[in-house]
Amino acid sequence: MSSTTPSPLHLAVALDGTGWHPASWREPGARPRDLFTAAYWADLVAEAEHGLLDFVTFEDGLGPQSSHPFDPDERTDQVRGRLDAVLVASRVAPLTRHIGLVPTVVATHTEPFHVSKAIATLDYVSGGRAGLRVQITARPNEAAHFGRRTVARIEAYDSPDALATVTDLFDEAADHVEVVRRLWDSWEDDAEIRDAATGRFIDRDKLHYIDFTGRHFSVRGPSITPRPPQGQPIVSALAHDTVPYRLVARATDVGYVTPHDGDEARSVVDRIRAEQAAAGRASEPLHVFGDLVVFLDGHPDAARARRERLDALAGGPFTSDAPVFTGTPSQLADFLQHLADSGLSGFRLRPAAVAHDLPAITRGLVPELQRRGVFRRAYEAGTLRGLLGLARPANRYAAV
Repeated sequence: MSSTTPSPLHLAVALDGTGWHPASWREPGARPRDLFTAAYWADLVAEAEHGLLDFVTFEDGLGPQSSHPFDPDERTDQVRGRLDAVLVASRVAPLTRHIGLVPTVVATHTEPFHVSKAIATLDYVSGGRAGLRVQITARPNEAAHFGRRTVARIEAYDSPDALATVTDLFDEAADHVEVVRRLWDSWEDDAEIRDAATGRFIDRDKLHYIDFTGRHFSVRGPSITPRPPQGQPIVSALAHDTVPYRLVARATDVGYVTPHDGDEARSVVDRIRAEQAAAGRASEPLHVFGDLVVFLDGHPDAARARRERLDALAGGPFTSDAPVFTGTPSQLADFLQHLADSGLSGFRLRPAAVAHDLPAITRGLVPELQRRGVFRRAYEAGTLRGLLGLARPANRYAAV
C-alpha cells in the first residue's frame, strides 16, 4: 500500500441496470440480454476500475422499479427486475483489486444483523473495499412483501403526515446503522487466536454483547462474523432535505446530495455540517459528494441530440431527483471543480446510458481531471477507507 496522499477530488459511479435514462436499454451496446449475468456487472466494474474511481454503488430495492414514486406501475417498455446488490458486489470483488464496492441495502425491511454480516463478508472477500449505501422505502406494496408492518401511504411529500412517516423511517435507518456498526465492533481485532497446539481458536473475552435496545430494534450480539478488515466499512446515504441530511450527519461516512449550483452546494454542506455538530460528530471526517446524471459526448450538440433521442424513445423528457448534466467531459470537469469550490469533496456520477457514458467518464472525464491535477493517476491505498483518506477506527469495545 502506498502512503501517497489521497486524491484531492473523489469520484464514484452509480450503477443501475443499463443506465439512469429509462430508454437506455434500447441504446446500441446496452446488452439488455446480459443484465442478469455476472459477466455484465464484472465488465462495468472493471471499466470503473480502469478509470481509477474510488468506488461504485449498486442500486437495489424491495420491489420492481416503477416510474411512480410510491406505487408499482404497469409499464413494459422499461427495465424491470434486479439482481441482489450485495451478492453482485461479492461476485465482482475477487475480479477487482482496488475499487470500492458499495451495494445498496434497504434498511426499512432488512434486519441489521443480516446486513452487518453480509457487508463484513464483502469486506473480507474484497480485502477491505466494502461499503454500504443505506436507503429507506415508503412504498406500501413493498411493506406487503414482508407482512410484518404497514407503511402509511404518502400522497404528497409536503404534508405533515408524510413528514412524520419519512422522519420515522429515517430515524429507524439511523438506528439500523448504529446496530450494524456495533456488530462490526462486537469482535475485537485479535479475538481469533487460531492456536492448533493449545486448541484455542478464539478468545471469548474479546467477543462482546452490544445490547442495543431502541424503539425499532433490540439486538444482543455479538456478530457471527469477525471484525471486518477495515474495522468499519464505509456507510453512505443519499439525502435531499433536512431529515435525510440528519441521517447523513449522524450515521454515515459519505453523503450524496443533489445541488444544482455552487450556492446551493454551499448551503447544503453548511446544513449537513450543522447537523453533524448537533450530533456530536463535528470532529469526525464526513465526505459530501454531489450526485449528477450525465450525458457525455465529444461535442455538446451530440450530447443533447443523444438525450433527445432517448427521450423520444421513452415518450417524454427525462427528469431526475439529481441535476442532469449534458455536455462534454471538459465542460463537466469545469462544473465539478466549481461545485468542489463550494465544499463538496467528491461526486457520484450516474451514467445516463452505461454503455456510452461510463467509458466517457473513465476515458474522457478522468484524463481531463488528471490534466488539471485534481484526480489520482494511480490508486494510493488498498482499502476504500484509505482511498477516501479515512483512518481505520478503533474498536469501541476493546479495553484501552
